[in-house]
Amino acid sequence: MNIIGTGLSGLVGSRITELLASSHSFENLSLETGVDITKYEDIEKRLTASKASWVFHFAAFTDVQAAEKEKDKGNESITWKVNVEATRHITSVCQKLGKRVLYLSTDYVFDGTQGPYNEDAIGNPQGWYAKTKYEGEKIVKELADLGLVVRIANPYRAHPVGKKDFMHKILDRLRENLQVTAPDDQKMTATYIDDLARGVEKLISINATGVYNIPGADSFSPYDGAMTIARVFGTSTEHISKTSFAEYFANRAPIPQYGTLTYDKIESLGIPLHTFEEGLMEIKKIEEQSI
Repeated sequence: MNIIGTGLSGLVGSRITELLASSHSFENLSLETGVDITKYEDIEKRLTASKASWVFHFAAFTDVQAAEKEKDKGNESITWKVNVEATRHITSVCQKLGKRVLYLSTDYVFDGTQGPYNEDAIGNPQGWYAKTKYEGEKIVKELADLGLVVRIANPYRAHPVGKKDFMHKILDRLRENLQVTAPDDQKMTATYIDDLARGVEKLISINATGVYNIPGADSFSPYDGAMTIARVFGTSTEHISKTSFAEYFANRAPIPQYGTLTYDKIESLGIPLHTFEEGLMEIKKIEEQSI
């Protein structure tokens, strides 16, 4: 299958294209390939010229703290232009051309007070990043049978490309004997990107529509997550300490405290998900093989 998309060279997109390259061809829309996704003309030109039936929209402004600092700019903010305007450009063109859109969303679209959240749960985003991603979701849902929203949470992978994922940031600190302070009263899930790739391939093969969650198979506190990383990779735990969610996120952008996602819908399609520990063990095996 021919696939055209945004964000295919990022942390998530590069791993998905790597894992699916044997059976699909990819064309990346980015500034590096001469496309500014916030400009309608650029999107229209490239999508019209493409024979791809699916458009993967993975590109997003994901710096949660930086987004919060520019929320007063509203639709003039970079976050809005990338997460909302670009999404509207893509869906508008795809609706005319009859192309399908897969939009990558986030657990942050929920306020995190009553998790876990299934695919039909109503979003209530709190921070500016989260609000713009939720606006993007709503735009894609307007495509009806041409729109697919896939929600993920805290993605991680072997050999991260571009920016490091959260687990490698923690692992680096542990290996350098630096302090890791994490909340023990928060619940999170984490998406192993290799699972996401398998889920995405299945979804596009059946021309899925609507919303699917692809988190990890378990939930855990950030503190327990750090302890699991230390155990799997054999580092000391003496520099890992607990704090509260309220204390850790004081004066930061609001994020969900209990923003966990359900995953029975994707598993019903025959896509099993890894627990966080299982995902870490896979990553350790992959990274040790390439040394």
